[in-house]
Amino acid sequence: MELNSVKEAFTETSVLIVGAGPCGLALACDLARRGVPALLVEQAPALFPGSRGKGIQPRTREVLDDLGVGAAVREHGGPAPVGMAWQAGERMGEHHMFRVAAPTDAEPYGEPWMMPQWRTQEILLARLRELGGDVVFSAALTGLAQDADGVTAHLSTGPVRASYLIAADGGRSTVRRALRIAMTGETVDPAPMLVADVRVAEDALDRLNWHMMSTDAGFITLCPLPGTADFQLVAQFKEGEPDISPEGVRAVVAERTHLEARDVTEVLWASDFRPRAALADRFRDGRVFLAGDAAHVHSPAGGQGLNTSVQDAYNLGWKLGQVLGHGAPAALLDSYEEERRPIAAEMLGLSTRIHRGEQERGAAAQQLGLGYREGPLSAGRAGVLEAGDRAPDGPTGERRLFDVFRGPHFTLLAVGTDAELPEFAGSQVRVHRMDAYEAYGKGLFLVRPDGYVGWAGEDTAGLAEYVAPLGLGLKTG
Repeated sequence: MELNSVKEAFTETSVLIVGAGPCGLALACDLARRGVPALLVEQAPALFPGSRGKGIQPRTREVLDDLGVGAAVREHGGPAPVGMAWQAGERMGEHHMFRVAAPTDAEPYGEPWMMPQWRTQEILLARLRELGGDVVFSAALTGLAQDADGVTAHLSTGPVRASYLIAADGGRSTVRRALRIAMTGETVDPAPMLVADVRVAEDALDRLNWHMMSTDAGFITLCPLPGTADFQLVAQFKEGEPDISPEGVRAVVAERTHLEARDVTEVLWASDFRPRAALADRFRDGRVFLAGDAAHVHSPAGGQGLNTSVQDAYNLGWKLGQVLGHGAPAALLDSYEEERRPIAAEMLGLSTRIHRGEQERGAAAQQLGLGYREGPLSAGRAGVLEAGDRAPDGPTGERRLFDVFRGPHFTLLAVGTDAELPEFAGSQVRVHRMDAYEAYGKGLFLVRPDGYVGWAGEDTAGLAEYVAPLGLGLKTG
């Protein structure tokens, strides 16, 4: 796209985020708490209204808790309902849709949490406003140009000049197409799908189960959405195209279930799609970064799209904060693609296998085992952890480790060791000592702001060299 000549005064900001979905909102919250000026724009007149990304995996729950919305997520969501298979109007039996594990000290969330995407976005927007930010709605990107010092974006609301631009504008990303970054992938299932948010008469269908019916025309599911009076409907179409009108939604329910069309009292939102898996060939072009669905598109079957997107934001946010606010070299931003693209590729493969029935929604779907051991910011090993591993939670005095980590700072954790600890310049690193703990063993662990171990060692040898490229420094003299 070419920029039109404009006479309006430029709006200036450090970071322009295009797209106010879960990814863009999470990134805006993270930057706001770091004091990094950011402008979040959305071409639609309001937040996305549907339930589409309804499953929040345990690792994402940890992220949201760190961003300050853990209590709201607990209040407005709930555990996944137990699946119920139906045939010819008769219940055939229950089965669990997801792996459910008891919470542990190291992993406080043992199961996915269900909450419609629109609610997740509302919660993140409320948090952003608490932090002093907001969304500019009805602001469409129409032009984009880069130079050595920044990005100039032409919006329908006027031009913006930013140091960096983040494309969080979805699978049909305008920014990605403007940069001519290709998406490589495949159609996961040629059958089109219908997804809708509906209300059902109270005496027609219970809200205790995730109801599933399979017919010759394709399957249909009705999942009660915790914290609402709604169900999410998903239907497969082996022939023809979905009719997303209220009448069409009611018709497919009447055709494939024991319910009558009139039992669907409201159709709140509906859309159609074809499940696909695609990965952007690169996540960065100069001063522009792709995040969320703009960088990777998942089948919804695995419950990975929204979760991977929020964690893209969580990875990129602290790095932008270090570069823009603490003097870290811009080369630190190279690590975003190096760390996140392999994770996205792994989750795309998982989503596709789950969609095709080749793998269950087990521990891998919870994303607690993901890490950056082979990443450019991982160095050392101590105790039972290697740099790049997720830093486990656990009790420490009257607090928990996640309470110690919470916030935009780094944490130098000394576990079961009397090793002499350095003093850091500034307040970016907090030092915490604790007794030996089996989830860590013994040693020193520098925990990044996104909750992963960046550096680990038995003593401080090599720590000063590690932290320098992060914009951190040790006191001397």
